Amino acid sequence: MTVTDDIVLSPATLHSLARRALLEAGATAATADATAHALVYADARGLSSHGVARLPMYLAQLRNGRVDAAAVPAIVRDKGAAFLVDAADGLAFDACALAISTGIERARTFGTAAASVTRSHHFGAGAYHLEAVGKAGLVGLAFSNAPGSMPVWGGKHPLLGTNPIAAVFPRAKAEPLMIDLSLSHVVRDGKPIPEGWATTIDGEPTTDARAALDGMMLPFGGAKGAVLALMVELLAAALSGAQFGSEAGSFLTEDGPRSRVGHLFWLLDPDALAGSRVYQQRIETLIELMLVDDDVRLPGYRRHEIAAASASAGIALNRKLFEQLKTLANDRADAL
Repeated sequence: MTVTDDIVLSPATLHSLARRALLEAGATAATADATAHALVYADARGLSSHGVARLPMYLAQLRNGRVDAAAVPAIVRDKGAAFLVDAADGLAFDACALAISTGIERARTFGTAAASVTRSHHFGAGAYHLEAVGKAGLVGLAFSNAPGSMPVWGGKHPLLGTNPIAAVFPRAKAEPLMIDLSLSHVVRDGKPIPEGWATTIDGEPTTDARAALDGMMLPFGGAKGAVLALMVELLAAALSGAQFGSEAGSFLTEDGPRSRVGHLFWLLDPDALAGSRVYQQRIETLIELMLVDDDVRLPGYRRHEIAAASASAGIALNRKLFEQLKTLANDRADAL
């Protein structure tokens, strides 16, 4: 019999394993549930970089106090359609869930809502937070800053993070359009990279991926991408009073200062603007025009397909990571 490097788990089983590991590290039940749900969501959609592979570092940071295991998020400033959630130095997902659920209520009341989150952490796949927004029939935008890894255009220091952006546009009789992207090029250790993707630690251009990992990533789209990353930095961090990327502690180290980054969720009710019927007519008209060309794929639809496959066939998890998570869950995953 050939032993593969992967083990296949159902989404529910993987959620249970992740939740137990989080509880073992001292997380509250609410944090454990929200975090496990978000990470399994990512794995079920092929976004393993934001899935349970993140757990070992999250758990180490919970144990050593870089993340507050007892944190309870709360709304600390409130003015009609706009409010601020304090993540209280905890993991991001519980705080983001509060921002989204409250934002949906406010958007239905006021036609729009702006929810800022401060003193937060890595918020994972941006689209995850907007899924409930789309199901509620609302348009949603999500912005987050991150620890510094990119310079401003013409700069030599890592002031800006990868600063992801996500958006959801609901449809009446189909899955929503879901857009999710970060503003840097992606560098993989050991693989040559094109010019213009990254710099060395001294700020010099490089095609060496290893040198790039010690240096800085560069924004896609050159100066335009850099300005867009700056815009996200201001929306996510300045409005929430969070740390800028250059001030934030790394998501990827066990020790060091707390991350304390920020997020912004902006929700819009189409019925408050042109009206839901007109909005739905307009979005379907554009989609019909897009699909005239056979090679066009609607944004987010590939992930819907992968999620459906994961629900029936399970999620492939690296065996080494699986064994590590079992250990972190205090071996109570033996019954899996």
